[in-house]
Amino acid sequence: MRPRLWRRSHRAIQPSVFAPRDLLSESLAGILQRLARSALTALGTVLGVGTFVAILGLTATASSQIDSRFNLLTATEVTIEDKAAQQNEFAGMSFPADADERVGRLNGVKHAGVYWTVRLGSGTIVRSSPVGDDAAGEADVVAASPGALRAAVPHLKQGRLYDSYLSDSAQPVAVIGASVAARLGITTLATHPAVFIGDEPFTVTGIIDDVEREPGLLLSVIVPRTTAERIWGPPSAGAKMLVSTEIGAAQQVARLAPTALRPDHPEYLNSVPPPDPKTLRSNVTSDLNQLFLLLAAICLVIGAVGIANTTLVAVLERTGEIGLRRALGARSRHITAQFLAESGALGTLGGLIGTSLGTVVVVAVAVARDWTPVVHPGTVATAPAIGLATGVLAGLYPAWRASRVQPAEALRH
Repeated sequence: MRPRLWRRSHRAIQPSVFAPRDLLSESLAGILQRLARSALTALGTVLGVGTFVAILGLTATASSQIDSRFNLLTATEVTIEDKAAQQNEFAGMSFPADADERVGRLNGVKHAGVYWTVRLGSGTIVRSSPVGDDAAGEADVVAASPGALRAAVPHLKQGRLYDSYLSDSAQPVAVIGASVAARLGITTLATHPAVFIGDEPFTVTGIIDDVEREPGLLLSVIVPRTTAERIWGPPSAGAKMLVSTEIGAAQQVARLAPTALRPDHPEYLNSVPPPDPKTLRSNVTSDLNQLFLLLAAICLVIGAVGIANTTLVAVLERTGEIGLRRALGARSRHITAQFLAESGALGTLGGLIGTSLGTVVVVAVAVARDWTPVVHPGTVATAPAIGLATGVLAGLYPAWRASRVQPAEALRH
């Protein structure tokens, strides 16, 4: 009879339960009772998720700016190189005298011109007066047709570029970079200054302080192609043609230009089209994403370690409370669920705040740089979930430690 009575009394004991509503209310009470500690715990997630959103947003924004600049400049640039010397040492320069006009007739070409660096020996000295070294310096001398200058898209600080008339008549004129002008002491063109390359004088018609293509022109003295050929002769090698095109026409122009220039020997010219924009864009975006995703992951790990440390300290401080709950019938899984709920709630709250702060940072940086802010909706949608996952993972060990507290030992503290 006793075993039966024992089994009946054993069945009469109802196991304790922890309803979801009670779990939420207890977790909320635990968070609100220690606001300062809860705020510090959530701060790690705020910083981690905020950095995650900001980095991904800034990466997408920067990639968009790189893509737009590539489309406007690199995707509209074709370079044609003279390779005749490699084919036939007696061929001479492959670009004909009317090279600008031939390529300019191709559909989609905006500007085109031949240019090369004039070889005058080591250390070409340019002076602002025929004698004396007070205002002298080394500078490259570049022979360029008017079309090549326009294709480089220069920004004039003073004066003007030489035109087709000055080039066709082989006039001794020059356009110089702002740094060359500063070294030579040329501050104004009102006095019609001249520069001397060796013993040859050239009247300065313009000073440029920026170019969108061929930045080496800023450190050079640029003279008309015809003038350079008259004084120093045609180049033996190294001549190139710079072509600016409409968007989408570069590949076609690159294919047709050698034949348009030298229908008898198109192999003398090597046309270099721009790289495939989709490939370049994907490579740039992939590299940026990998780098910044690693930085964002490091920030999230740091935030998770902060949450785990703070939660573990909270477990040690609440040992008496845990023992009382266990003595009143709370099971180990109930204690685990309560601490996981608290850390998960703090992680979610930190994720929401971090997402908002990260988005604000992206917009602020984009406005300051006059960019278009780009934030992927998936990033904003998943960031709070990442905060929740970070909080739960960070709270696993502290919650396990809390569930292992023995009631009798805890109540003695």
